[in-house]
Amino acid sequence: MGVLYYAEYFHIFERGRNEYIRAFGLSYKEVEKRGLFLPVREAKCRYRYPARYDDLLMLRTAVVQWSKASLSFRYAIFDEDRMRLMTEGFTQHACVDGTGKPIPAPVWFYEILQRPLGANKS
Repeated sequence: MGVLYYAEYFHIFERGRNEYIRAFGLSYKEVEKRGLFLPVREAKCRYRYPARYDDLLMLRTAVVQWSKASLSFRYAIFDEDRMRLMTEGFTQHACVDGTGKPIPAPVWFYEILQRPLGANKS
């Protein structure tokens, strides 16, 4: 059909989430080494305009909510010129340990993601 497959947007969100965490000086692999896992509890996507194959897109990612044992990310995908909002998305993640048991969001993780981007990478 010449448009980006609908489920591919969730892969884009995942890459954006990983790069968002990396921008704070921490890889997701390091987060897991520290004993925190973030399985998706809920995911939503609103398709406004179709992306075509080979389109250049810009993704914005942000943490929008912290709860005792979860956090939520919001995503916005724009066209190359950043003039048109193409897609919006949301994922909520549980905070769990290596056994899958829910745990409170660790203070160290919260503090890292609350710093100004680029400040004192850990």
